[in-house]
Amino acid sequence: MLAFHLARFKVDATPPLGHPLCGGWITPARAVDDPLWLRGLVIQAEGPPVVLAAFDWTGILNRSHQLWREALADAARTSPDRVAIHTVHQHNAPFIDHDANQWLAQARSEPLIFDPKWHDALIDRARARVRAALDGAVPVTHVGFGLAPVAKVASNRRVMGPDGKVAHIRFSACPDPAVRAAPEGTIDPNLRSVAFYGPDDRPLARLHYYTTHPMSYYGDGRVTADFVGIARNRRQTAEPDCRTVYFTGCAGNITAGKYNDGSPDNRAILADRLHAGMIAADTRADTNRHAFTFLRWSTHTLQLQPFEDLDAETLQARIHDPARTTAERNSAAMRLSFLRRCESRHGLVLVRCDLPGVTLLHLPGETFVEYQLEAQQLLPDAPLATAAYGDDGPWYLCLERSFAEGGYEPTASFAARSSEHPYRAAIRSLLSF
Repeated sequence: MLAFHLARFKVDATPPLGHPLCGGWITPARAVDDPLWLRGLVIQAEGPPVVLAAFDWTGILNRSHQLWREALADAARTSPDRVAIHTVHQHNAPFIDHDANQWLAQARSEPLIFDPKWHDALIDRARARVRAALDGAVPVTHVGFGLAPVAKVASNRRVMGPDGKVAHIRFSACPDPAVRAAPEGTIDPNLRSVAFYGPDDRPLARLHYYTTHPMSYYGDGRVTADFVGIARNRRQTAEPDCRTVYFTGCAGNITAGKYNDGSPDNRAILADRLHAGMIAADTRADTNRHAFTFLRWSTHTLQLQPFEDLDAETLQARIHDPARTTAERNSAAMRLSFLRRCESRHGLVLVRCDLPGVTLLHLPGETFVEYQLEAQQLLPDAPLATAAYGDDGPWYLCLERSFAEGGYEPTASFAARSSEHPYRAAIRSLLSF
């Protein structure tokens, strides 16, 4: 059997005080309740190494996502196409889009989306940390998979009315008890755990995949990894020699809104529920192990069209208009970034990673949960763990019918209304062999 090795890294990615949060839409950082992290693994198996990593950030878009893939690939001695980088999507956290940031700077718009000097220094620190982690790579002999339900966390954000239109939106916090009382709707209730073990049978790393927006409340300037970070950190504390990495699934239309009125006490309650699911899934992974005999890595490049109403001249005018709000100017810059990206034919990369006993599917954008549920049906005899929020250039990846149904998400989609068909086709192509 081939000798497989695992390198584990963790980098503090907390922004400095005063830094924009959520792309400048909300109060900038004024305090740090808990640090934000870049956490990940380098797996050395057949072929060049592969990297799986997740940031406690809102999103990394377009050229910025490519820069991070190139930086971690260089550090891990591999190629960018063997790097999967995601964000967990907390909102009291940074948003990164280099092209949008440059256009805003040229227009003298404040605040910017992020501080490029801080970001550049972080890339250098991340490179150094990954290179150092390679020196401490350890043998990995087995892979485990576990699945467990998480109760009273996830709910569908789009509450439909009898006319087939969206009647209510349950954001991450939903203060209206009548809207909270609506059914959960379409969700994926299960948390998935993928674990790697060394020769002594101890876990070396655990990857957790769960599908919901990860916020209990935000906008107050207090930097935090929120309830998902609390739960993940508790697992890390319980197993200090095991690296925990959390991925958010296809949660574009999923929040904790049914179970969260926004009161601060609910953050700990949601963390407890998620933590319980982690423990249950981890326990099942520990008893469902397979010898680590192979790793197969496949990618599919998806070319999407920009949203039909995006117009470069109009977007540039908004960026340069001082009468516009920060949200309007920054949104225009991010939309223009995706428009230019589509024009350059720089596609979105979907990743499939096959391991003994489980397949990992890593997707872009704020993908709706229906794509994840269909992907699971395509592999009915094999466990599938899905992460979204990879390259977040398109923002929301809705269903085609969503645009007629209304609601928030279609208004924040930068991709064409017709994106559902090519996106589903790309997922099917990737999972068809």
